Amino acid sequence: MIQLIAMGLIAAALFYLQKRLYHRLWKRELTVKLTFTSQALLEGEEGQLLEIIENRKRLPLPMLKVKFQTDRALIFSQEQGSRTTDQYYRNDVFHVNGGERVTRTLPFIAGRRGYYQIRQIDLIGSDLLMSCEMMLTVPTDQRLYVYPKPYQDEAFLTSLRELNGEVLSRHHWIEDPFEYRGIREYQSYDDMRTINWKASAKTGEWKVNQPGYTSLKTIRIFINLEDNGVLKKEEAVEASIRIAAGICDFFLRQGVQVSCYCNSPDVQTGEILQIPAGAGSGRMTTIYRALACLDTAQKPYDFATCFEECLFHEAGGSLTCFIAPNQYASFIALLNRYKEAGHRFIWYYPVWEETDPEIPEALRENTRILHIRNSNL
Repeated sequence: MIQLIAMGLIAAALFYLQKRLYHRLWKRELTVKLTFTSQALLEGEEGQLLEIIENRKRLPLPMLKVKFQTDRALIFSQEQGSRTTDQYYRNDVFHVNGGERVTRTLPFIAGRRGYYQIRQIDLIGSDLLMSCEMMLTVPTDQRLYVYPKPYQDEAFLTSLRELNGEVLSRHHWIEDPFEYRGIREYQSYDDMRTINWKASAKTGEWKVNQPGYTSLKTIRIFINLEDNGVLKKEEAVEASIRIAAGICDFFLRQGVQVSCYCNSPDVQTGEILQIPAGAGSGRMTTIYRALACLDTAQKPYDFATCFEECLFHEAGGSLTCFIAPNQYASFIALLNRYKEAGHRFIWYYPVWEETDPEIPEALRENTRILHIRNSNL
């Protein structure tokens, strides 16, 4: 009897000691990390999230739960311990020996354009006998950009090829008043301001400067995501962003400078999108990231207020592409004024309906309706 009592007391003491030991030491020299193997993906691409656990002390961890949450637009395979509501919640259980490093790969599909973060990891450890649980929150800052997949549709690509021909055509080059390619005789249709007075005096005949040309090498893209209807056109709004990505990608590959503007706020800064004209290898990445961060859940800013001055005052030497899934009166009025000012533009109008929407007569030649329901987005 005494031996049984003694054994019970020893067992109780050991139980208490190991419990105290784990309370003090379980999180010591324990590192848990989450890492996206790629910082950027296109919509629909597969990615991987790594869970890396390193226990550098000798004390084993018989049970370690690793919990985190992220957006449900990142589609992980449905495994035990996960659930999806408005967010995706993950709960993985590990057994980690002393001095052991464990890596688990979680594959997922980038289901929707966006900017995603994982801000914290919740850890729950247990003692050797799993009689109690200890909790710890570890801050993290894992970020993932999901870029819009450039819009692919034969009618759309045909339109871009036509625009490219127009951009590169000499017929649409503009005279550069600061460059000259020679001097020629004066003709009756020449502007008096082009007369070269020194050459005229030397030869005794009227001579004019023959201007050089600067090719039309800039495409401006203005995205208007105003969507004030009772039923939101989410598919058309996202298609608008994909269309912008498609235009930028196409023309940057041709060496054309591209600028991009949008009245939807940035999810990080709340500012509108304004990317000045540029080209080069890193320009598409800049545009992709900006498009990924557009927060379409928030109300867009008024389009005319944001861009009217830029639109009219910087139109020289450029071709303008508008992208808008709605034809509100204020937007139509702006397009009419832009056309009346003599500026060339195309309006890409994505629609989900099978039938063509009614377009104002004055804008029909400038409008390209894209039926997105059956397109390869």
